[in-house]
Amino acid sequence: MQSIPNIDRFLPDLTKLAYQTFQQGKTMFGLAHKTLSNQLTDLFVPEQQQKTKPLSSETLEILQQRLVKLQEADWQDAQRGVYPASLLFDNPWSDFFRYYPEVWLDMPKIWERLQQKEYQQFASEIDKEGYPAYYLQNFHYQTDGYLSDLSANLYDLQVEILFNGTADAMRRRILAPLKQGLTAFATVPSQQIRVLDVACGTGRTLRMIRAALPKAALFGIDLSPAYLRKANQLLSEIPGELPQLLKANAEKLPYLDGYFHGLTSVFLFHELPANSRQRVMEECFRVLQPGGVLVICDSIQSLDSPEFQTMMENFPILFHEPYYRHYTTDNLVERLEKAGFVDIQRENHFVSKYWIAHKPA
Repeated sequence: MQSIPNIDRFLPDLTKLAYQTFQQGKTMFGLAHKTLSNQLTDLFVPEQQQKTKPLSSETLEILQQRLVKLQEADWQDAQRGVYPASLLFDNPWSDFFRYYPEVWLDMPKIWERLQQKEYQQFASEIDKEGYPAYYLQNFHYQTDGYLSDLSANLYDLQVEILFNGTADAMRRRILAPLKQGLTAFATVPSQQIRVLDVACGTGRTLRMIRAALPKAALFGIDLSPAYLRKANQLLSEIPGELPQLLKANAEKLPYLDGYFHGLTSVFLFHELPANSRQRVMEECFRVLQPGGVLVICDSIQSLDSPEFQTMMENFPILFHEPYYRHYTTDNLVERLEKAGFVDIQRENHFVSKYWIAHKPA
């Protein structure tokens, strides 16, 4: 009698195939959405197209190669146990089906802002008091900037489309260096490890950190009450202790010196003026314990990705980002060292760059 094959041998291959199919589907959807939306934008705001440059076939080929490497790194981290494999398939489907039509309904408002060159528009009912001037922008041309519930509901979907379905995979690249950095506190009970996500937005990164560090005490700060409400909604879906969320400016963190063992920050620094970048780093240094780790994820830079220079020049035109050009040439290693950090490593994954910095023990 022929023996029945052991299906367990095939499960990793089947799971990887499912992951690759899932990612390819998100990539194709993002490309299709952007192709159509760009065509409509060119129709209603034709002068916008004249400001950007086409990407060369060589650049597109490099992008594809880096995309494959990103997905492989994502898969390998899950296989190594950095985070559960289920996180590879985590997707806000309910928000997708509910809010994707809103993305299209918001397009005419975006075209109007582009035509009128109005990048600091907010609805009359939105309270703008107490925010730094640099924050009161329609980043990505989105309606009401970061200060409305609609913006918070659309954000994760818009970012996934922007990055062709790779935003979560790029966010997850912070988890391995974060966990590695926290090994400096191996004698501290897991429940007493404290991690802060700086500019936590809708809580998407905190959701991933919770999967990787199920027992740690998690914290998040953001300037937007709307985004914090969204974060609270999304994080409350996860069993276990809720992260502690506060409305606060990262330039003046409301925590005691040396309170945290680890800090993360995802897609923040390119939206800050240079002097604010420095102050945020200094605050991160202050609230870290000696031996603590800071992991930053943000955009690629001209400093080490010259092959993507055209893409970096197009980005602030296609998506209102007033501080991006300076960011691409800013030496964040020097800024981190000025703040006091040591042992600074850098990594690049797809179109994101990472800094892993430590506070001297």
